[in-house]
Amino acid sequence: MVQPIKTVEDCDTNCSGSDTNLEAVKTELINDQAAVQVADWFKAFSDPTRVKIISALLKRELCVHDLTVLLEMGQSAVSHQLRYLRNLRIVKRRKVGKTVYYSLDDTHIEEIFLQTLQHTNHG
Repeated sequence: MVQPIKTVEDCDTNCSGSDTNLEAVKTELINDQAAVQVADWFKAFSDPTRVKIISALLKRELCVHDLTVLLEMGQSAVSHQLRYLRNLRIVKRRKVGKTVYYSLDDTHIEEIFLQTLQHTNHG
């Protein structure tokens, strides 16, 4: 005899939980402050312009002018996105005279970005 497929609604009304020790899981949950920081970090990756900036900075350190040419955007818009990324410590800047060069803040950014890109190309 074929069992009927349970729906989410069935689980909501009929589920008595699993055998998992929830207190043990709860003690290992991410804390509220860290959860907000991680969510903000992923928000940074939710904007296509910021993703393109990160992609470009994977290749090499670039100034705002270089990024405006690559992205075909205005300087103000690019600077705004760079400031957002800098505040989250995704990019860092280095000043030489009047020119400010941007690069990825550390190798973790590169690793996470490349793994995410690999995952999107996987399926």
